[in-house]
Amino acid sequence: MIRPLLCAAMLLALPLAPARVLAESAPAPASAPPAAEPTPAPAPASTANEPYELVRGLQAVQDGIASGDTAAHASHIALIRQIGEKFLAADPNVWSNPQNGQAVVIYLLSGGAPQVVRKLPRDKINVDTRLFDGALAYVEGRQDEARELLKDVKPRTISSGLGGQVALVQGALFARSEASLAIERLDDARLLLPGTLVEEAALRREILLVGQAEDFDKFEFLTLAYIRHYRNSIYAGDFWQRFSSGLTQSSLALDERRFARIVTLLEQIDRSSRLKLYLIIARSAMLRGRMTVARLAGERALTLSADNSPERERAHLFRGVSRVLTDEYDGGLAELKALDRSKLPERDVPLLNATVQLALDVRKPFAGGPAAAAEKPPITPARVDLASSTATLARAQKQLGELELLTRDRRP
Repeated sequence: MIRPLLCAAMLLALPLAPARVLAESAPAPASAPPAAEPTPAPAPASTANEPYELVRGLQAVQDGIASGDTAAHASHIALIRQIGEKFLAADPNVWSNPQNGQAVVIYLLSGGAPQVVRKLPRDKINVDTRLFDGALAYVEGRQDEARELLKDVKPRTISSGLGGQVALVQGALFARSEASLAIERLDDARLLLPGTLVEEAALRREILLVGQAEDFDKFEFLTLAYIRHYRNSIYAGDFWQRFSSGLTQSSLALDERRFARIVTLLEQIDRSSRLKLYLIIARSAMLRGRMTVARLAGERALTLSADNSPERERAHLFRGVSRVLTDEYDGGLAELKALDRSKLPERDVPLLNATVQLALDVRKPFAGGPAAAAEKPPITPARVDLASSTATLARAQKQLGELELLTRDRRP
């Protein structure tokens, strides 16, 4: 991504000036003789000097981050600072251009400093007040105010460059209170700014929400989209953390009919992470009674774990439990008895003890055998003695009768 970095550096080397001044050109003298060979005219500086072009340069560098450009990642903070300085030095008249007004909001939502924006001539910035104030509230941590200001903004009704940024922020603001709306807005962000850091960030945020909503088809779609376009992103580690949380904090991985699809997704991550996820899935499946998935995940973990490792013992635990409680009682019990308890985490030992005890109880013969049971007559249930209750009821009925006689004589 050398080209975006050079572009941004060239943009920053130019001073900001009012567009109307830059559009003016000095007339040639009437007596000037025609040149034999016309000299190529220099590229117009009017657009290159505009704030919105500086912000485009910043976005190009940030898109390099999404592609895995470490140089872009190292330089973009300095670039943001330099653009802020250019903004402060700009002629106030440049902010009457709506594109430049929108550039201020994009700059804020792209990591720009709110301190810089607060020093700009607000009365001259030509941009929707909701967008300006909402973006400022968001980056300054005033989340409730930002939600109120931005909740009714429809990202698809404004320019795609700004709309995608606003949609991404809305996805973050409504993730906890209105997950369905947040997912909708993150979809907007992806559609409005494909191939950018905004889409990459939207995928990272949406994968967790979709997992919590238990929408496996979309969860799978978003994962494959990320792998296809952003697997080398500087922020890929964050995506896989959210992927893991979405997968293991829901029942997405507990349906045996889709386990093969889960395996395909997990093949995209490193061996160590895969092993951890299979162990988490196996344990969750065991606790929820999904023994087929517990066994499948346990077997996958066995193939990934090292001999005599704690992970290998845990994999045997989950597979052994699934076997002993289904159709391989003897083999499962033997697998559990062979475990090295010292290598199991403390929280798994009670599970092992309870499962082994349950397995032994299942095969335990009745005390005395069937013959002894036949010799003993069934115990007759104890009868409830209602005599005292009956006597109390009789006395109450007698007292009611006497009271009726007393009151009858005193009626008017």
